[in-house]
Amino acid sequence: MNWLDLFDKGGIIVWVLAGYSVLGLSIVLERWLYYTWRGGARRNLETRIQASLSSGDFSTWRKRSCEYAIVFAMFNAAKTGVKDLARVGARIQSAELHRLERGLATLGLLGNTAPLLGLLGTIIGMIKAFMVIEQAGGKVDAAALAGGIWEAMLTTGVGLVIAIPLLILLHLLENSVESRAQNMQQALSLVLEQNSHHNNTPVTEPQAHHWQGIGDE
Repeated sequence: MNWLDLFDKGGIIVWVLAGYSVLGLSIVLERWLYYTWRGGARRNLETRIQASLSSGDFSTWRKRSCEYAIVFAMFNAAKTGVKDLARVGARIQSAELHRLERGLATLGLLGNTAPLLGLLGTIIGMIKAFMVIEQAGGKVDAAALAGGIWEAMLTTGVGLVIAIPLLILLHLLENSVESRAQNMQQALSLVLEQNSHHNNTPVTEPQAHHWQGIGDE
């Protein structure tokens, strides 16, 4: 059976599932390119933050990184006399996380509903098969019955084939976002520590971001 037979036997459900796969893989590719473009945290983050805050020189930072956005915003806020740097850092962190998480909810929805859509196609196919048996008065040979059943089961198989890779890729993207969230929280904490040490005043640090897996529904 070739691809044309697969779409012909599976009907509209297989076409919808094919759309699922194209959309899901497009989201994965876009997110991977975006995460690569934003860059990750480099080593010696504490040393680099100390040097940048002391000298005001941020030329060594990758300007697209999430950590740079937090450190630079808090540095500018401190220069303008803002006292609540924790709130500034938390606001920038929330905005960066929102950008990183974009599209993951849709990917989770596709991965979770693909098997259900395939099961729906199977149920519809089984109903049609038994309707044919009823119309034939029960005089249907085993080969014809088996053919109708496997065609009905086809959509479930396609749904699972699409859902499993999408959920695995979603899990990998979630881990990447969680790692970046921890890096941003570390950068935020280091800036607060440096500012507290410089001013010799206690600073309250905001709570860390708690990532919740979209795919665990």
